Amino acid sequence: MASVSELACIYSALILHDDEVTVMEDKINTLIKAAGVNVEPLWPGLFAKGLTNVNIRSLICCVGAGGPAPAAGAAPAGGPAPSTIAAPAEEEKVKAKKEESEESDDDMDFDLFD
Repeated sequence: MASVSELACIYSALILHDDEVTVMEDKINTLIKAAGVNVEPLWPGLFAKGLTNVNIRSLICCVGAGGPAPAAGAAPAGGPAPSTIAAPAEEEKVKAKKEESEESDDDMDFDLFD
């Protein structure tokens, strides 16, 4: 769950974007101060730097819709690369199918190599 500090910065960035104002640390701080919210000092700077080269409109439009695919080899923030996430799941499926087929052969008392 997002903290009050994070939410205040998110809403401030959205307000600035909606008003077509560049998202900057001092402007985020101004909105937060006007709202009377106490924010940890590191958050406005982090949000301003994180949104420097981001198209906020496309970010908003792509939430929950799958969005554009990340660049090849790029890992999602805070997690492993997509290929390392999917690989274990696929391996588990293959193992489960092998075990299932072996069990069904054993159930019939049939062994190809006997």
